[in-house]
Amino acid sequence: MPYGQILHRRSPDDCFINVNVGGFKQRMEHDVLKQFPQTRLGRLLCCSSKEAILELCDDFSPSEMEYYFDRNPRFFCYVLNFYLTGKIHLVDGLCVFSFIQEIEYWGIKERHLDFCCSSKFHELMELAGDKHWDQGSAELQFHSAGSSMEELSASEEDIDVFEGSWCADLRRKIWIRLENPGHSTSAKVLAVASLSLVIISIVAMCIHSMPAVHEVDLSEKETEDPVLAFFESLCVLCFSVEFLLRLAVAPSVKKFLCSPLNIIDLLSIMPFYVTLACDIMEEGENTELENVGKVVQILRLMRVFRILKLARHSAGLRSLGATLRHSSHEIGQLVLFLSVGISMFSVLIYFVEKESEESELQTIPIGWWWATISMTTVGYGDTFPVTLAGKLIGTVCIVCGLLIVALPITNIFNKFSKFYERQQHIDLRRSYK
Repeated sequence: MPYGQILHRRSPDDCFINVNVGGFKQRMEHDVLKQFPQTRLGRLLCCSSKEAILELCDDFSPSEMEYYFDRNPRFFCYVLNFYLTGKIHLVDGLCVFSFIQEIEYWGIKERHLDFCCSSKFHELMELAGDKHWDQGSAELQFHSAGSSMEELSASEEDIDVFEGSWCADLRRKIWIRLENPGHSTSAKVLAVASLSLVIISIVAMCIHSMPAVHEVDLSEKETEDPVLAFFESLCVLCFSVEFLLRLAVAPSVKKFLCSPLNIIDLLSIMPFYVTLACDIMEEGENTELENVGKVVQILRLMRVFRILKLARHSAGLRSLGATLRHSSHEIGQLVLFLSVGISMFSVLIYFVEKESEESELQTIPIGWWWATISMTTVGYGDTFPVTLAGKLIGTVCIVCGLLIVALPITNIFNKFSKFYERQQHIDLRRSYK
């Protein structure tokens, strides 16, 4: 016979057990508890030893036949109502996570939640899940494999690494001012100067593409404008000094070189020096460098990476980069959906348009191009259906494109909002230190 029932023989009311939850006392009938044998109180009736009882409660008094539970007495009122009605209700003012912990402790399942509280419970879980993702999962993503948003800014852990290293105090001061614009006035000045150089470099690159500023030398070879060349050299020199200074004072060289923003900085200055070396070798008329001119042009185009340097000063661009990195699944789905739609509609438009002499959609590859610009709602207008059936297919193609693009975009936008909110919080927190 169960241990609890033997002890209860001392009392004439052996069909009851005495429960004390945080000072709240209650007598409960065995028959009521037996209706839910998988709950904690229901399992007490089947205990055959005092040790087994103490595994289910915090303390037990054989003399008073009382089971002690160090839990929330307010919540236990809802537990009592559950045993009487078979349904559990949400507790006003109680965190949804605490609610889950309480019902798990008492052995109550979520399916026992009453209908009137079910919808509210799931809304709270979704809201709490978003916050938990922002503070938990997103935190893990931010710190993963050199792409974290914490690594895009100076972290508190990096500051501690300076302890015991050479010129620790000096390096720490320089590092903080370079990485945290909100640290002091001098840090803000450095940030504004760096941002100004980036903008000047981008403007100079745009002006350089204009034919009006191009010049030719005596041998009718195109040369750069002296003013633009001066600004180009000045900006690259400043970028180089900034990069080398960051590298010299970085708490971890390996971590520094693996950081996305630092890789962008390196890519933005390397084409200048490689182009300079190629120009010098080209002047030497080395016969082995036949394609030096094309290489130089490609390298000069790589100066576009300087635009990405704006990410160091923009929380939005950093959030966009993190969103794209952590939205590979959604982007893959988008590409897959569009590929299926483009393949299907390109074949359909080919079969209905191939008999029309006025139509340009005479091959499936041309149909691919038409379906691509139609499903993405770009609509260049260079190719279009002319038959009635083709126009109907085009209408369906555009509508399907809107639906397909909208499906994963929602998740991507939600991720961007969370990353951006998180980055703003990080920047705000660091600005007050």
